[in-house]
Amino acid sequence: MSRAERKPAGSSTADVVVRQANGNDLAAVEEVGRQTWPATYSSIFEEGLVALFLEKKWSAQALTPSIRSGRTLVAEVAGRIVGMASYGPHDSVLALWKLYVIPEAQGRGVGGRLLREVMSHAVSLGRELHISFTDGNASAYEFARSHGFTILSREPQGEMPDLIWMARPTPGEDGCTQAAVTDG
Repeated sequence: MSRAERKPAGSSTADVVVRQANGNDLAAVEEVGRQTWPATYSSIFEEGLVALFLEKKWSAQALTPSIRSGRTLVAEVAGRIVGMASYGPHDSVLALWKLYVIPEAQGRGVGGRLLREVMSHAVSLGRELHISFTDGNASAYEFARSHGFTILSREPQGEMPDLIWMARPTPGEDGCTQAAVTDG
């Protein structure tokens, strides 16, 4: 199915509302994980590992701290949560840990809107934003690259695929290093 065919009825980038997640959003954020993780990672990890990671990384116990601390954003279309992003400090930078959009809303600018909100937060903190994802996640790589990110490093994960880190320049005091971000 093409991305155009997956477009939620009546949706456009202008229809997307990005806001901070709250406790009432927990079930919807978990559902984003259930809808996105198997499709994203089934070609990278064995089925059992995908299920284990879903249980560990997308459970209420795993998601609640980020929501409570104000480091999870949700994207809504027509009042329905269709995407999420979570971020937090990592060494001296801000790291984007998760950014997922349900299949039917992909390719409509939802991910770009979430990313811009996280980037804005990084700028307000004076921190560079780094994105991490599992090697083999071509969609994450292309998304980050299309928004001006370049590969910074590979972090070996033992028997698992490497963790890829990408970064993009942040504005200096004169604002000269900031690259434009477009909907993606």
